[in-house]
Amino acid sequence: MLDFHTSLAFLLRSQRIAALGTLREGVPFVSMVPYAEAADLSVFYLHLSRLALHTQAIRSDPHVGLIIAQPDLGSSDPQTLARVSIQGDAAIVAKDSPDFSAAKALYLAKFPTAELNFGLGDFDLYRITPRSGRYVADLGKIYDLREEDWKRIAD
Repeated sequence: MLDFHTSLAFLLRSQRIAALGTLREGVPFVSMVPYAEAADLSVFYLHLSRLALHTQAIRSDPHVGLIIAQPDLGSSDPQTLARVSIQGDAAIVAKDSPDFSAAKALYLAKFPTAELNFGLGDFDLYRITPRSGRYVADLGKIYDLREEDWKRIAD
C-alpha cells in the first residue's frame, strides 16, 4: 500500500485541471483552471488572462483555494475519490524574473497549446504557494497538510 505522500504526489502530477476558488467582492467565486506543478510540488502555476473574473479577484485578494480531484468515472462511490483542497497565496511571476523562463517551460511542457497565450498581452503566469490543505485519499482516510508538509510530499 502507498503512503499518503506517494498517493497525493501521484494525484497532483496526474491531473491537469483544478477548481480555483477566489473571493470576488467578498463573495466566493469558483472556476476551472489548468495548472502545472513544480517538480517538488511546492508551487503550482496558472496562466491566467487579466480579463477573467478569477484573475480580477486574485488581483484584489491573493488568497486562493485549489481543489484537485480524481475524475469520477461513474463506477464507484464518489465519496471514495481522492481529492485535495489547497489553501494558498497567488503571486504573478514577473516576466523579467529569473524564475519566469523555467516556470513557463514547465507550464508549456504540460500544455503545449498555451504557447499562443504567452504571446498575448493580457495573460500572466501566477505562482500558487500552498499554505495548508486537506487530502482525502479515500473514505475515512483524511490528512491535514501544513505549510511544511508540502516540502515532503514529493520525496
